[in-house]
Amino acid sequence: MTAARRGVGLVLAAPSGAGKSSIARSLRALDPAVTLSVSVTTRAPRAGEQEGVHYLFRSQPQFDELVRRGELLESATVFGRCYGTPRAPVEDALAHGRDIVFDIDWQGHRHLRAALPDDIVGVFILPPALAELEARLRARGDDAAAVARRMALAREEILHCREFDHIVVNADLNEAIAEVHAILRAARLATRRQIWLKRYLDDTGSR
Repeated sequence: MTAARRGVGLVLAAPSGAGKSSIARSLRALDPAVTLSVSVTTRAPRAGEQEGVHYLFRSQPQFDELVRRGELLESATVFGRCYGTPRAPVEDALAHGRDIVFDIDWQGHRHLRAALPDDIVGVFILPPALAELEARLRARGDDAAAVARRMALAREEILHCREFDHIVVNADLNEAIAEVHAILRAARLATRRQIWLKRYLDDTGSR
């Protein structure tokens, strides 16, 4: 028999600079069955970003219309720009047994868990220390004001880490990727995702 299962919605959240985007991209390369959720945003594309690959770029009125029509599973405003998760591709992926990874913040995780309580597995990525996080932000070229702003936000975001199912400390990127992959593989085996199980038990005469 075909062991059909429902897909996993794997949320990766972290303060800026903790490495969640790198982990999400590496997870996709490691496990081609994984799909990365493409968010809608009102911010302008950065150099090298492509429509439909990195983000779906929309104007503020277009974004507001998506919210009004209920076409976003969650949305949030970060540094004055709006971000949201399109509903249709996520629901389609999960229904067809495809795993989807979300690179979003703690607010998005909270909203997704409310919308899809049986599908979401949350992983919060922590830096090994705040000093290390600050060094990473400076190393990627952020100016002093941007670093200070992001560090203040990071302290607030980290306070929400207990809302997640799992914590991964990204001291070594390869190890963090392996740990997140292990979480995903275990989530695929959760009893509630095994669509085939009822028929299997019926066929064996189990009650």
